[in-house]
Amino acid sequence: MREHGVSAEQMPFIGSDPELFDAFYSEHLEDLQRFVARRVGDPERAADLTADIFVAAISSAHRYHPRAAPKAWLYGIARIVVAEDRRRSARERAREMRLRGSALLDEEEAARIERRIDAAAGSRRLYEAMDSLSEDERAVLELVAIDEMTVADAAAAVGVRPVTARVRLHRARRKLRTELEAAANFNLNPSKE
Repeated sequence: MREHGVSAEQMPFIGSDPELFDAFYSEHLEDLQRFVARRVGDPERAADLTADIFVAAISSAHRYHPRAAPKAWLYGIARIVVAEDRRRSARERAREMRLRGSALLDEEEAARIERRIDAAAGSRRLYEAMDSLSEDERAVLELVAIDEMTVADAAAAVGVRPVTARVRLHRARRKLRTELEAAANFNLNPSKE
């Protein structure tokens, strides 16, 4: 096992050199698990997605280009894998809802759900505001604000130049601020429509 992780020059070989892959895996596992856990609520699904991301990294290692830091490259793969899982899950939920129809809730269940909804109102407002962002803006914002990546690494993860990522981050923050201020003003004056 290597002490200092895998260098950019070694990255193309993580798919064929078990020792290099072990070093790469050990170096990035915890950060990648946190990345996935912030986006996926089910522990088993999060573990499966983490494994899928590393498998995808092995499969595409030969295409790695050193202009991206290994972590940024891995997060770029992770974003794609998680986004595809999100789309697949949404399709499955929609299919289940069509098949299942609407189930009746008892009073206790309805009260518990209502308490959860009230408790999550702040987060929901933030996510609703984030829905106003383009996918490109949201990706950069999440990588910088949530995953604590530098703008340069976030740019590499989404495949754009750092200046483009900075512009997207600025636009995303401005749009979020506007959306959240509008929501706060509406909540203060609900009679205005």
